[in-house]
Amino acid sequence: MDEYIAFDSHKHYTLMEKQKIRSGRAHQSRIEHCPGAILSALSGCAAGTPVAVEATGNWYWIIDEIEQAGLVPRLVHPRKAKLMMGMINKTDKLDVHGLNRLQQNHTLPTVWIAPGPLRDLRELTRTRLVLSRQRTRLKNRLTSSVAKYGLGMEGFSDPFGVGARRQWPKVLAKLPEQTAWTCGQLLEQLDLVCRQIGDHRRGRSGCCRHVNGCR
Repeated sequence: MDEYIAFDSHKHYTLMEKQKIRSGRAHQSRIEHCPGAILSALSGCAAGTPVAVEATGNWYWIIDEIEQAGLVPRLVHPRKAKLMMGMINKTDKLDVHGLNRLQQNHTLPTVWIAPGPLRDLRELTRTRLVLSRQRTRLKNRLTSSVAKYGLGMEGFSDPFGVGARRQWPKVLAKLPEQTAWTCGQLLEQLDLVCRQIGDHRRGRSGCCRHVNGCR
């Protein structure tokens, strides 16, 4: 290994710095993001060279292309790195140079990089959380809407269970026209979200039968 490489990545571009180990000379260049751009920028670099990359929102594909180039990605904890660099004036050029300085000092605060298949599986749990929050919001909105007119789902411990769901059309029939229509829209959304949550239990879409109620 004869150089350190660091990336300061943003949404549309990455600022790359290559710093020679012996001379300390550094060269910075800007990489416009597109498929293959990182791979191309690293062509000719020695295999096994470490590349420091902050854990930003779009690091998955950047890490993939670093590995395809035969180099070793080092995922950096952004907050810890900023504290260790101790910079008051923050710019892209200073940030990327600071990452290389931490590499030189062997103090780069890295985090574990999950393998590609595991990163893919994580999307299941993250999306499940989003859908669960959406389901809760829909249920709360429906309960609030019918409560304004003194209505509710009497005799059911879960107003959105399978049995109670069959009774919702009767409740909607007692509501004013526009409120009934909007609640019907919310119920359709709730049914869809419940189906999607059921699908996520198996890790792929369309694998679970449709049920009106979900818990």
